[in-house]
Amino acid sequence: MAICFFVSDLHGQLYHYQKLFEAIAGEKPAAVFLGGDLLPSGLTSGVQDSIPGRSFVKGFLLPSFIKLKERLGSAYPRVFLILGNDDFRQEEKEVIEAEPEGIWDYIHEKRVGFGGFTVYGYAYVPPTPFRLKDWEKYDVSRYVDPDCIPPEAGWHSIPIPENEAKYATIQNDLENLVGKDDLSKAVMLFHTPPYQTNLDRAALNGQMVDHVPLDLHLGSIAVKRLIETHQPLITMHGHIHESTKLTGSWKDRIGRTYLFSAAHDGPELALVRFDPETPENAWRELL
Repeated sequence: MAICFFVSDLHGQLYHYQKLFEAIAGEKPAAVFLGGDLLPSGLTSGVQDSIPGRSFVKGFLLPSFIKLKERLGSAYPRVFLILGNDDFRQEEKEVIEAEPEGIWDYIHEKRVGFGGFTVYGYAYVPPTPFRLKDWEKYDVSRYVDPDCIPPEAGWHSIPIPENEAKYATIQNDLENLVGKDDLSKAVMLFHTPPYQTNLDRAALNGQMVDHVPLDLHLGSIAVKRLIETHQPLITMHGHIHESTKLTGSWKDRIGRTYLFSAAHDGPELALVRFDPETPENAWRELL
C-alpha cells in the first residue's frame, strides 16, 4: 500500500485546496481522506457569492477534482469524504450525485473496500454552541453541556423528523454502522474526535456558565467507546482546531488503534500522510 493523505476542516478556503491539489499531483497518493467541514462557513462566503446560483460543490469542489482526475489519469487517487458540522447538509445531495462519475466516495454511515482494508465514515458531532444542527446529535444520552444548544433547538438546512433530532444518538448510529464487524483492518473517518484524548482539547480554560466550569474536552464518548471496544486499525478526526496546539500532539493511541487529527488553528493546511500498512510511521506537515 502506498502513502495516503488525510486533511480536514478546509472550510472552503481556496488556498488550502490549492495546496492539497498540488500535493496530490506531485506525490500521487493511493487515497485522499477528507474529514469534513469542507465547505465555506455560511451563505456569505466570498467563493459562493462569486458563483451566483451555484453551490460550492458544483461551483468549485467537483470541477476542481474532475480537472485533477483528467490531469492524473490512472494515477488519480481514491477520494473518501464526509461532511462536518459547519457544512450545510443541503449540499449533500450534490456530493452524492457526483459519486457515479468516479470522483469520490461519499462514505457517511457507509463501509467501502480499499485494498485489504475497509473504510468507514461518520460525520455527526456531539452538540455544540452553534445554531446549525445538520450534523449534530446527542452523544450517548440527552445530556448537553451548559454552553451548548440541543440538536432539536437549533436550525437545519433540510427538514428532519422531530423525534430524530430529540432522541437519536451517535452511539446508536455507530452500533448500526459497525455491527459485529471485525475492525482490525478498518480505517475510520470521523469528523468528531474521541472524548478525553490529545485530539479534542478546547481552549476553554477557566470559562464557566452559571458557575459551572466548562468541559475542556469536546469529543465524543461514543466514538471513544467504539475505539476501545472494537480496536480499529486507524481513526481520523478533525473538528477541534486548537487541540494540537494545546496538547502538543496531533495523534494519539488507544490500545492497538492509531488516532490522527488534521484540524489546525493556523493559516496553513495540515496534511497527514500515512500508510495503513505502517500507521506508526504517520507524519503531519503544515503547508
